[in-house]
Amino acid sequence: MKFNALVSSESDKEFSLEIKERDLEELPEGEILIRVNFSSLNYKDALSATGNKGVSRNYPHTPGIDVAGIVKSSSVAEFSEGEEVIVTGYDLGMNTAGGFSEFVRVPKDWVIKKPESLTLSESMALGTAGLTAGLCVRRLINHGITPEMGKLFVTGATGGVGIISLMLLSKLGYEVSAITGKKESEQMLKSYGAKEIIMRDQFDEPLKSPLQKSIFIGGVDAVGGKVLSNLLTFTGQRAAIACCGMVNGAELNTSIFPFILRGVTLFGVDSAETEIEVKEEIWNNFADTWKLKHLEDEIKEISLSELPLEIDTILKGKQIGRVRVKI
Repeated sequence: MKFNALVSSESDKEFSLEIKERDLEELPEGEILIRVNFSSLNYKDALSATGNKGVSRNYPHTPGIDVAGIVKSSSVAEFSEGEEVIVTGYDLGMNTAGGFSEFVRVPKDWVIKKPESLTLSESMALGTAGLTAGLCVRRLINHGITPEMGKLFVTGATGGVGIISLMLLSKLGYEVSAITGKKESEQMLKSYGAKEIIMRDQFDEPLKSPLQKSIFIGGVDAVGGKVLSNLLTFTGQRAAIACCGMVNGAELNTSIFPFILRGVTLFGVDSAETEIEVKEEIWNNFADTWKLKHLEDEIKEISLSELPLEIDTILKGKQIGRVRVKI
């Protein structure tokens, strides 16, 4: 059986993207064959699509770390033909042919049954970005951070993780400061619940002091680098930060003082390899008590053929909000 997929190919150390016809027999082994209805575009997908060997080693390759679709065939009793399912992370779209394709075949242990009150399109309005945001918020809640303790920050606030973190924390009653480099997005961020907008350049500078005045009780950091290094110094007693990104840099310049004098906790959040049971918990939350009313407002829906342009946009740091791919 033939199907279409976006394929990244390498030639003379250069990479090109093209929609190609493939055969089901070319897909990797796995118990579940899924007809993909939707995927979404993430920064990791853009890296995979353009030859980042730290993400994907072997080419030609189909990126796409997210999938929402319908089971076409299953060799295990846990899943039946026709069931609606979600797959995010693990090796999907990295070294296993991913979701920018009409079909994927994956191991059963990667697959989650979609909650009934969440549609396939809603699940990919969230995608890995939403899952990551949910995991970050879960970390803060489980740490004991409550709305009455003080305000939180969200960095990279116009990105996928940032917007969903902002929407979710606001829904749960937290006061949130959105930290962004995009002044023009101020009204949008306030419409999603930000109480204040702080320009990123206030924190995007060399560390001045190991401790600053306590402003935040914690936050979600999606950028890393100098921004995270400085924000650590502005968090208060028993604060917690959930860190999940590095678009501002992989280096962390800090001291031991925030940790031993204020008891600050820095959580690392890796959504790809999170236990399947925890992923199920997050998806069920988004279908129930975490249901977001305006999730679709900033979603840009595109086709497979439009992906190369959007991949270039996200690599240039110009993407705002989420991009959903309708297959």
